[in-house]
Amino acid sequence: MAAWDNPDVELLHEINGLAKDAPTWADRIMEYVGEYGIAVGLVILALWAWWGVTRKRETLDEAVTGFAGLLWAPLAALIALAVNIPIRGFVERPRPFLEHKGVEVLVQGKTDFSFVSDHATLTMAIAVGIFMVHRKFGLYAIALAVLEGFCRVYMGVHYPTDVIGGLALGTAVALLLAPLAMWALTPAVRGLANSPRLRSLLWAGPAGPGTGEPGAAPQQDGARVRRSGDRDLAA
Repeated sequence: MAAWDNPDVELLHEINGLAKDAPTWADRIMEYVGEYGIAVGLVILALWAWWGVTRKRETLDEAVTGFAGLLWAPLAALIALAVNIPIRGFVERPRPFLEHKGVEVLVQGKTDFSFVSDHATLTMAIAVGIFMVHRKFGLYAIALAVLEGFCRVYMGVHYPTDVIGGLALGTAVALLLAPLAMWALTPAVRGLANSPRLRSLLWAGPAGPGTGEPGAAPQQDGARVRRSGDRDLAA
């Protein structure tokens, strides 16, 4: 067991040692980022991806699938956290500052078990969920999740393997359960699309051929879609 722990503890002291050498204001920033900031950043990215789904998808069917995927992201995080409960109880690994002297702890009151990290699990599950819908924003989200893991070690509340395990758990839940989740969520979201008032939350495209919108009439080749208030330029 000690041989397995040694590289972990060494890397813990190297990363956490940065907190000892940093000024107080820098530690306070890392504390806020690690506890709340990255989670807020992921929410912003998810909303931005939602805007992209509603505004840039060519058909309503694509928008419905994208919106269902974004709904899956937070649900995957909740399921991953639930899966982590028995894992923590089985491993029963104490927090690093309880077993090793000299660890700089930036957040007090962490007395539950250490493996695996809830923060790393939650952020990666959300990030992978975003990635499955929007690749660009998903890569940003994954980078934030990795930064979250670094912050948890920097703050002295987790070992590196705690956050690696959390990142792996969040990824596994988001990917492996995605087919089942999309099978259940997509029809529910499609039902929302049948309401004209709610449809704008899912898709901002016009009705017409290829949109996949319920009740959309086919359009002949070469015909031009004209809004009721448009002026005929040929008149």
